[in-house]
Amino acid sequence: MATPSEKSPGMEKFLEDFFGRTTAITNDRCIPPPGGCGKDAPPESFRSELTAREYTISGLCQTCQDEVFGRNT
Repeated sequence: MATPSEKSPGMEKFLEDFFGRTTAITNDRCIPPPGGCGKDAPPESFRSELTAREYTISGLCQTCQDEVFGRNT
């Protein structure tokens, strides 16, 4: 189970209310559409430590990160 990166209380509330970020990350899932795909995001699915870290920030699975940022890791 991943641990979401720390945010200010107001930002955390916003990200949870609009994207379900904390709930998704703590359940090893991508954030739901339209921000992400809502599919499973187990720790072993990330190609690198960098993309695993990005997941704790954005809640985007490896596939969605590749779509948003391009595949460069």
